[in-house]
Amino acid sequence: MAVLDRLNKGKWLIKFYQVMLNSSLIILSCVLIFFLFRELCNIVNDALIGNYNVHDILGKVLVFFLYFGFISMIVEYFKENHHFPLRNLLYIGITATIRFIIVNNEHPLQNLWLSLVVLVLMVSYFLPIKRLKF
Repeated sequence: MAVLDRLNKGKWLIKFYQVMLNSSLIILSCVLIFFLFRELCNIVNDALIGNYNVHDILGKVLVFFLYFGFISMIVEYFKENHHFPLRNLLYIGITATIRFIIVNNEHPLQNLWLSLVVLVLMVSYFLPIKRLKF
């Protein structure tokens, strides 16, 4: 009986942490939406002024997709009943690594290693998950 009382007393703390986490994620998603639209405005501005620097444009597009990926991950967190799917983290890692390769293209050996990292992340992303049945 004493164990049940201690568990019931600790539930308020778990609920408090869950509310703090959810509130923080909602605030973070609002901030990310602001930066997402700011990046979209920068891309449109570059298109209108005729910026022909491919690396600059691709870097901005990939930053846009990083923001989009983080926002979709927060949405997925609420859809999946407060769990982050691993595939979204892999997706963000792939996107961030590709962006780094495009933006920092001065070191070919480093880009080779980063390409191998992307390959490993993509293989991990597409591996089927086998569920164990007991």
